Amino acid sequence: MIKANKGKRFQQAVDAVEEFLKKLKAKQEQNSGDDKGKKEGKSKKPAGERKRKSSVSGPGSPTKKSRDQSPRKRGRPPKEDKDGSPPQPSSLKKLAMKTVSRFSWPPPTSERTADDPHFHHFLLSQTEKEDSAGDSWLLHRHRTLGSEMVLKKPSVTYQAISKRLKVSEEDTGSTSIQAADSTAINGNITPTDKKIGFLGLGLMGSGIVSNLLKMGHTVTVWNRTAEKNAAGGIHSEVCDPEEDGQCDLFIQEGAHLGRTPAEVVSTCDITFACVADPTAAKDLVLGPSGVLQGIRPGKCYVDMSTVDPETVMELAQVIVSRGGRFLEAPVAGNQQLSNDGMLMILAAGDHGVYEDCSSCFQAMGRTSFFLGEVGNAARMMLIINMVQGSFMATIAEGMTLAQVTGQSQQTLLDILIQSQLSSVFLDQKCQNILQGNFKPDFYLKYIQKDLRLAIALGDSVNHPTPMAAAANEVYKRAKALDQSDNDMSAVYRAYIH
Repeated sequence: MIKANKGKRFQQAVDAVEEFLKKLKAKQEQNSGDDKGKKEGKSKKPAGERKRKSSVSGPGSPTKKSRDQSPRKRGRPPKEDKDGSPPQPSSLKKLAMKTVSRFSWPPPTSERTADDPHFHHFLLSQTEKEDSAGDSWLLHRHRTLGSEMVLKKPSVTYQAISKRLKVSEEDTGSTSIQAADSTAINGNITPTDKKIGFLGLGLMGSGIVSNLLKMGHTVTVWNRTAEKNAAGGIHSEVCDPEEDGQCDLFIQEGAHLGRTPAEVVSTCDITFACVADPTAAKDLVLGPSGVLQGIRPGKCYVDMSTVDPETVMELAQVIVSRGGRFLEAPVAGNQQLSNDGMLMILAAGDHGVYEDCSSCFQAMGRTSFFLGEVGNAARMMLIINMVQGSFMATIAEGMTLAQVTGQSQQTLLDILIQSQLSSVFLDQKCQNILQGNFKPDFYLKYIQKDLRLAIALGDSVNHPTPMAAAANEVYKRAKALDQSDNDMSAVYRAYIH
């Protein structure tokens, strides 16, 4: 079964492993027979000893019997050693190294040998990858592996392979991408001993902080509650009207309270921030008692806000100029995914900070990607939200068109769910429309902001974005209809008014 539809190299690897096990078993049986014969030989004549030797080497011997009864293998079988001994570890390792020579591996912590029970699994998995569709398949497999770790709770073996898997820039022609396995869903996280700060307790930030605390991190929080009614107050990303009591709630759960962003940064090793837009992100860093005033050499600042590349590069420059270390890490997801610790993190900047944040990213998300230099994560996040926002506008357009042409909206949803377009996102947003329930899971005003920034990103490189531009106009109309603080699915109302 495992060799079905596999390449020749994979088949040969299976044959090599099976032949090794078969010879090992035969040798063990032969040794057992020799020991038994020696004991019997003490009370028997030499003729009896010759008979025993003949029986061992005859047609009924375990060695020959196991070979004769073994099924015929597909592919070229490995050559048998003249002395009948099992293949040495070096021969298997040479085959494995030839198979995986195209990959870039970090130095192993210990030498693998054929006696290692995981070596044969390692050999087969790498041979299968070489016979697959190429680098694009590998990237897909890499990403999928991270998801399987969360959903299926696999063994440590798969986690170890995922952590070691890297795609070299020479093969992909792009910046290095590394997917981190997440074990937040089953709680197997060793929290960092570094002190964590978090600025901004909106819908997304609240879920993130809650999961950081649950997984044992030491967290100091700050929110704009005291300043939110003042002019120029800093707004948290996906601001929650009930966030006034969030700080008190987290303090009860074990968090510490910071009086200002500067105080949080100065007392913590790594400080995360998640605010609404470029203006809020700049105010948080450059404003009175802001992040910049607390930055000291070695302090780490991680901006999780969805902003434009220019803003994030400006913030990185001022943080680094004070001796700080900077990482951008916007998150893809919604309130529910934030609460469940299933966000997707797109990171770029200081790779050392990315590694230091490993336990934090595992607590808050199912997968994280490192995308290279500062600005790449912002660009990728805007593209993702541009696609999501445009898709939502198209869903609303289809639902209203079904209604005005006398078609059942429920039937439309049933058909879509059975089609190639089926997704959790599609189902949830259509249910919002059918139920008339637009409680915010991702604010409409923020998806419109992201569409605007994505269009500007296209303009900066003279790339047309007509679909996003059309969707942006629909969201602007929905905002004019006082839908800004509703869920993005409320864009539906722009079509029925």
